Amino acid sequence: MAHVTAAERRPQLIKAAIALMTREGVAAGSTRAIAAELGVAQATVHYTFGTKEDLYRAVMEQLTDTLVRHVKESAPVDAGFEETVAAMTAALWRTVRERPADHQLLTELTLLALRTPALREVLDSHYREVVDVTTTLVSEAAERTGHRLAVPAPTVARFFLAAFDGLSLQHLTLPDEEAELPGLQALVSSVVALADGTLTPVPMPAL
Repeated sequence: MAHVTAAERRPQLIKAAIALMTREGVAAGSTRAIAAELGVAQATVHYTFGTKEDLYRAVMEQLTDTLVRHVKESAPVDAGFEETVAAMTAALWRTVRERPADHQLLTELTLLALRTPALREVLDSHYREVVDVTTTLVSEAAERTGHRLAVPAPTVARFFLAAFDGLSLQHLTLPDEEAELPGLQALVSSVVALADGTLTPVPMPAL
């Protein structure tokens, strides 16, 4: 049997891990089970990734890269700022509808990482990357369209991600297409208003 290098085995194991955990949940994603999913020895997983946490990091990176690629490819090159935000939101939402298991797996891995010290660094790195990519998309859209941002791009990015995560969780928990469209439209309007500086701040009690 031909020898398979770690570089060749790595994407195979990531694919097997995603297939297993989207089907049975993160709790089922032991190195033994992932190895069995691919039909290799458990030692192969440790040889390729070192630890289960390293494999989980690779899974999160793979899922995130796939989602980000869809959004980047959807960004129009000849539309205004609002239309660009709407197009990127629609593209990301299509991934929620077409690949709900991927979003559910990312949510499960996030919650696991919050309670697992060995995975916390993975989560921090993952979220920083998502914020950085979203910030870049917002900045590039504003620059391309000549749109002056009234607040820093990272603020717009974090607001967008927080709202989108909430809508995504609602869809995974209790899908309602009739109610989801107005929610997405409100998200785009709010993001644009925040970027414009026309979103009126509401006085808040002491936090």
